[in-house]
Amino acid sequence: MRPDREHQAGDRDRTRASARARRRPRARTRARAAGLLAAALVGGLLVTGCAGGSDGSSSDGSKARRTGPLPAPAPARPSAPATPAPGTEADGEQRDIAPADTPSPTPADYLSTFALDVDTASYGYARRTLADGRMPDPKTVRPEEFINSFRQDYPRPEGNGFSVTADGARAGEEGWSFLRVGLATGPAAPASERPPAALTFVIDVSGSMSETGRLDLVKQSLGVMTDQLRSDDSLALVTFSDTAETVLPMTRVGGSRGRVHDAIDSLEPRSSTNLDAGVRTGYDTAVEGARPGATNRVVLLSDALANTGETDADAILDRISDARREHGITLFGVGVGSEYGDALMERLADKGDGHTTYVSTPEEARKVFCDELPRNIELRAREAKAQVAFDPQTVQRFRLIGYDDRQVADDDYRDDRVDGGEVGPGHTVTALYAVRLRPGASGHVATAGVRWLDPDTRTPHEETDQIEASALDTNVWRSNHDLQLTATAAYFADALRQGALPGAPTLPQLASRADKLARATEDKDVRQLAEAIRRADGLQDSV
Repeated sequence: MRPDREHQAGDRDRTRASARARRRPRARTRARAAGLLAAALVGGLLVTGCAGGSDGSSSDGSKARRTGPLPAPAPARPSAPATPAPGTEADGEQRDIAPADTPSPTPADYLSTFALDVDTASYGYARRTLADGRMPDPKTVRPEEFINSFRQDYPRPEGNGFSVTADGARAGEEGWSFLRVGLATGPAAPASERPPAALTFVIDVSGSMSETGRLDLVKQSLGVMTDQLRSDDSLALVTFSDTAETVLPMTRVGGSRGRVHDAIDSLEPRSSTNLDAGVRTGYDTAVEGARPGATNRVVLLSDALANTGETDADAILDRISDARREHGITLFGVGVGSEYGDALMERLADKGDGHTTYVSTPEEARKVFCDELPRNIELRAREAKAQVAFDPQTVQRFRLIGYDDRQVADDDYRDDRVDGGEVGPGHTVTALYAVRLRPGASGHVATAGVRWLDPDTRTPHEETDQIEASALDTNVWRSNHDLQLTATAAYFADALRQGALPGAPTLPQLASRADKLARATEDKDVRQLAEAIRRADGLQDSV
C-alpha cells in the first residue's frame, strides 16, 4: 500500500490480482510459480543481519540464523504414493494438503506462502459463544486466531521487523509431526518514547448496541483509555447508526480530557446500522486530522451487524482506498456483542491493512485499550508475508493449519505491491504445519522466511530460519510448554471445525492437557482455554 499517488491505479489492479490468486487452487499456483522461482531466488534482495559461516555456526559457535533468500527445494525423488493427509472438514473441503496428487510434483509444489495475520477475534468470540451455552458456527472458527491469542516466548529482534524461530515435535499419529514457525516483533517502546497517536474512533451506536456488554463496554473502555493517553496524543469520535456524525473532531488530549469524556458520556444507542457511512466518515475525519510523524489509525468499535447502506466489505473499503494508500491510515477492528458480524469485521480489517480483536468483559477491554494499546496502533512491519520451503527429499505431505483466507501466490512472495499483513510491536505470529516425513528421513526439513517493508522507509527486508528432522523427534506432549499450548489451541479450533488433525485427542483429553499446562505455567489465559474446551465438550454431549 504505497503512499504516493502515482501507484494508486496499479495498486488497485494488483490487489484485485492478488485476491484472484488467493482463490486459485494451490497446485495451479505452485505450478505457475515453478518457472519463476529460480529467477526470484537468484535475484532476491539482500537482507538484514549477518550470515553465519559455511558450517552453519556463528562466530560464537551458536547456530546462525539464515538471512538470505529462501533456497529452492531439491527435486523430489521417486517414492510410493503418499498417504493422504488428515484434513477433510465437515463441509467436505480439503484444506491446503500439499503437494497435490500429481505424477511429477515440482519444487514449487513444496512452497507455502501466506500474508501475516495477528487477528484474535475468532477465538474471543468463540469463548463468548461457548460461555453463552452455544457452539460456535464452524465458519467463524479460524485456527490461526486461536493459536495467536496466546503469548509465545520467541526471541525478539531489535528495531523494526521480525525474528524467525522454527521448531516442532511428533504428533500422536504415526508418521506425522507438527512444524511450528514463530515470528516476533520487538517490544513496544516506553510510553514516553513512542510517536504521538492520532486516533479516530468510529463507534457503532445502532439499536443493537444497547445490549449489555456492547455500547456500555465501549464507553467504559474509551473513558479509561482517555486517561491513559499522553497530552500530545489526539483523538476524534465518529458515531454511526442510520447516518454518521463527527461528535468530536481531531482534538489534542492535553487540556481537553474533560471535553473528551463529555463526548464519550453522550453516546446513546439509536436505530439501524449503516457501517458504510461510519467508516467513510471516520476516514474523512482521520484524513482531515492526520498528523505527520504520528501514528494515524481508525479504530472501529462495532458488533458489525450492518443492515443499512452498503454491507459488502470490499465495496466499503473501495470508497476510502485513497485515504488508506495516500495517508497510510490503517484500521483496527474491535468486535463486541453476543451476536457479532465476524466475517464482515475480519474482511474490513484484512483489506484495511489492520487487524481485529474481540472483547466481552471490562478486563478484556482494558487489556486492549490500555495495556496493549501500543501494539494495536503502532506498526513495526508493512506488507509482511511468510514463505516456507519444504524439502522434497524429507517431506512427503504438509498442511498449513489455518490462514485459509490469507493465502498468497508463491511467486508473489517478493512482489511488494501484493497485499501482505501489518504488524505492530510486541506481537507474535505463529504458523503451525502438520508434516508427514518420508520413512527414515533425516536432515533438512524446511526453510521458513518472512519478508516485510520497513513501516517508515518501506525498504524490504527478509529473515529466515531452518529446521532439521532431528528437531521433530520429541512427542508434542513432552515438548516445551509453548509448543504444547500451540498444539492445544490448534486441536481445539480443529475440533470446533470438525476437522481431522493427526493425533487429535478427544475434547476431555484436550481439556486435561490444557489444565496441566495452566497449572505448570500459572497462566490465566491458558486456564480460560481449558474452561472453553470443557464447555465445548459439555455442549457437544448435550446435542
